[in-house]
Amino acid sequence: MIKFNNVSKHFKARHHKKIILDQVNVVFESGYSYGLLGVNGAGKSTSLSMIAGTLLPNSGRITKNVRVSWPLGFANGFHHEMTGKENLNFVARVYGEDVRRVGRFVEEFAELGDYINAPVRTYSSGMMARLAFGLSMAIDFDCYLIDEITSVGDARFQERCKVAFEHRRANSDIIMVSHSMDTIKDYCDKGMLLVDGRIIVYNDVEHAIEAYYRLNR
Repeated sequence: MIKFNNVSKHFKARHHKKIILDQVNVVFESGYSYGLLGVNGAGKSTSLSMIAGTLLPNSGRITKNVRVSWPLGFANGFHHEMTGKENLNFVARVYGEDVRRVGRFVEEFAELGDYINAPVRTYSSGMMARLAFGLSMAIDFDCYLIDEITSVGDARFQERCKVAFEHRRANSDIIMVSHSMDTIKDYCDKGMLLVDGRIIVYNDVEHAIEAYYRLNR
């Protein structure tokens, strides 16, 4: 379970304050996957970052009794002066995972060859995404966060990503942000609509999508 307790988040712009969440109380129940919907700029990615713990609310608390991933494929957390392998080892230790097992899995999955021993700053964006996705799949989480995940690599690698993710989600929940409503329907049971600083919960994801379309007319 992930619970928002009177959570507020805002950013200061030059001439105004942009409110993302305004004293929101909401629960992401275990056993369900959620689609987080909203217009551009509503704060969907910001909300995911707060769930992940990479961004803090201005007030209120977010409590979790499940193991939550970073946003799937998120690569900005890598230290660019460290090698790919050093980054993998560091993350594995942080999560209490077997360093050798994680390293073997990611090296085989990401197919970076000798680049695994090169500084991450030398990677292309595609290589970095492959490293990040492989690392996401190497560690078991109770809930995976997905923020507009894009296809990485060629068709063969994309199919490997799909198979690996299907295996993980068989035993894990998902909180997903995507502009593809077909993707939301495929992966999510329930929906949450972020609008004007509020989160509206829909027990049927189809109803959430209908509300989203009405909002965009």
